[in-house]
Amino acid sequence: MIQDRLDRAILKHLQMNARLSNQELAELVGLSPSPCWRRVKRLEEMGVIKGYVALLEPKQVGTSILAYAQISLEDHRPECIEAFDQFVQSSPQILECCSLSGQYDYLLKIITPSMEAYEAFLAKEMLRLSGVRSVNTSFVLNQKKFTTALPLEL
Repeated sequence: MIQDRLDRAILKHLQMNARLSNQELAELVGLSPSPCWRRVKRLEEMGVIKGYVALLEPKQVGTSILAYAQISLEDHRPECIEAFDQFVQSSPQILECCSLSGQYDYLLKIITPSMEAYEAFLAKEMLRLSGVRSVNTSFVLNQKKFTTALPLEL
């Protein structure tokens, strides 16, 4: 659990730039390097900090089609859900998957290099899964905001 405003400050700065050195981070949050390092290690060990990544520009790596697909399953037997979950985990095009309440069972965030690639993924892979009843896709025309940073009150 986050203990105090110093933990929050550390997390806020690391969300903005995870490549900060411990010395730089300590200066930004007003700690000496040793206590800052101990706090970061504790936050990692507790699972508050899950990992560190490099965020890539999709167009620069050839993936410019971003879509959200709402999925309805035929039934909700454990084997059907397990097969769908395995498909999701093994599909690199699927960036996120959430199970939902309401009209649809799942919401997928999918990225592909082209509309043709999305169509092939849909027709040759997703719709061939037993148990998938329907897929309703919306394509992103313009992304107005993107962040991975969680809001933290200091």
